[in-house]
Amino acid sequence: MVALLIFDPMIRGGAMALFLLWIAILWRDHRDVLPARVAIAMNLAIIAYLLTRILKPDGLARFPYELCDALSVMVPAFFWLFVRLWFDDQQRIGWRSWMLVAAFGVLPLAQVALITARGSFSMEIWVLVRIGMFAFAVAGMWIAWRGRANDLIEARRGFRVALVCAIGVFILLVTLIEMFDGHGAAPNLGRSVTLVAILIATFIVSMGLYRFRSAELFAAPGAPPKRAGRSAAPSPLAQRLHAVMADERAYRAEGFSISALAARLGEPEYRVRRAINGEMGFRNFTAFLNSFRLDEIRAALADPAQREVSILTIAIDAGFGSLGPFNRAFRDAEAMTPSEYRAERLADSGIG
Repeated sequence: MVALLIFDPMIRGGAMALFLLWIAILWRDHRDVLPARVAIAMNLAIIAYLLTRILKPDGLARFPYELCDALSVMVPAFFWLFVRLWFDDQQRIGWRSWMLVAAFGVLPLAQVALITARGSFSMEIWVLVRIGMFAFAVAGMWIAWRGRANDLIEARRGFRVALVCAIGVFILLVTLIEMFDGHGAAPNLGRSVTLVAILIATFIVSMGLYRFRSAELFAAPGAPPKRAGRSAAPSPLAQRLHAVMADERAYRAEGFSISALAARLGEPEYRVRRAINGEMGFRNFTAFLNSFRLDEIRAALADPAQREVSILTIAIDAGFGSLGPFNRAFRDAEAMTPSEYRAERLADSGIG
């Protein structure tokens, strides 16, 4: 018990210092990028969790404690948003996802309001919050794990597993401990396990993130990737890559993967990854495939001879599995819908 009282504030204080350092770096170098802002929010929520065991839930510190406790339960939701944005190199999140996170965030605020106004604690809200935390954590871990094969940034691809094991397992562990512990101070065993988890998670995340070069962390918003066809002196591998994709249209194959592409080229997979990322400027394989698919689709939508062909047919023929991912990719690339793009291009060609 004495050792716990000594090491608890030391570990929590050290962890908070490292997360504050990460916040400072993200704000200094990447504050204009949405994934970095979500990462800052996630770090603040983690710090709030660390503070809840230092603040006392009574007296003058009761209200700050309740606020920190309410913010801390948002860690899994911010984690879910972060892995979607960072690992998939997205610059925006759909309104439905924001509404889901906002709706979840209302629950701890409602709990704080009940405690402040009536002095009562809602077990129903507490259960809903823990279920939500668990669901967001599992969803975030699955996204990080699922897309690892498509990640073309070597440091980030290896970091996926570390992030899943560190933050994801940490969130699940803390959630499970608190679900079985109930509302109140954790028993000594639970607190000891939590402290070990904090120490390991903070160390893994810090070591992983601090070895990234600044430019590797996040994609610059609005910066178009380089294409091998526009490079001054593309390597022979980059030329072959471009030929296989643009001329042979390998991207049309269902379930086409980077391992299939490497086998088709007769090259080691790591060399193909480096060529696509280093020479052609793509951060993930899906974006690489979609760039060629969208080139074909743009040409088809602007072709008067194909004006009667449905947009869905054009998208499926180009390799998109369904209309939803195609629409999102097209709007991100052109800032308009495929129908609007077709109407505009056909109007330019004199066809109404």
